[in-house]
Amino acid sequence: MAIPAADVPVPARVRALAGAATLDPVWRNNLGGVTFRATDADGIRYVKWGLRNTETSMRAEAERLPWAAPFTPVPPVLDEGRDATHEWLVTAGVPGLSAVDPRWIAEPARAVQALGRGLRALHDALPVVGCPFSWSVPERIANAAVRGIRVPDDLRVSPPIDRLVVCHGDACAPNTLIDDDGAWTGHVDLGALGLGDRWADIAVAAMSTEWNYGPGWHDALLDAYGVAPDATRLAFYRQLWNAT
Repeated sequence: MAIPAADVPVPARVRALAGAATLDPVWRNNLGGVTFRATDADGIRYVKWGLRNTETSMRAEAERLPWAAPFTPVPPVLDEGRDATHEWLVTAGVPGLSAVDPRWIAEPARAVQALGRGLRALHDALPVVGCPFSWSVPERIANAAVRGIRVPDDLRVSPPIDRLVVCHGDACAPNTLIDDDGAWTGHVDLGALGLGDRWADIAVAAMSTEWNYGPGWHDALLDAYGVAPDATRLAFYRQLWNAT
């Protein structure tokens, strides 16, 4: 995942969705999908566009965002659709910059603190009772099987759940937004949101600090979240993430 080049081609569907707005590419995912920022007199909105896939879909995200919105800051959905090969999602903007914006790459201590606090706030805010979505280990293994991935046997039985929460599902650093004062302001990219052990998110968030800020920020993330290290669960959920 990375910030794409400024001259990335604009798909015809994205241009149609954006109308006369100025389009700037802001993110490219591992599957080649691109998110564009659309700016015009009406404000800022974001257009996600990419190949249809079975790992997480934009339709799934469009279902999850309105469910989460009454409890925690997430982007309002403006449009969603698909054709035979591609899918798209249009959302309103949420205040703040991605935690991997150059501003926050230059201030990793503050960024990591916002990541941990934001993830804890998300877990505390979203209600487990009544959540219709799952990100359990069996669910993730089944999703991987649909994509032709066989998860190793030693990852098919998870450690006992420490605390059941509604997980983000992709708690990597880029998906937390941070304001000018260093406080988290919201979360994006919630296509996998669902019930799971909180360590499934914590492990990925801690791992992503290494990818985005370099080594040495793992413990700071755990401190900001407010939890002592759990080596067994951290190792298991890191391995599951990498395997699926």
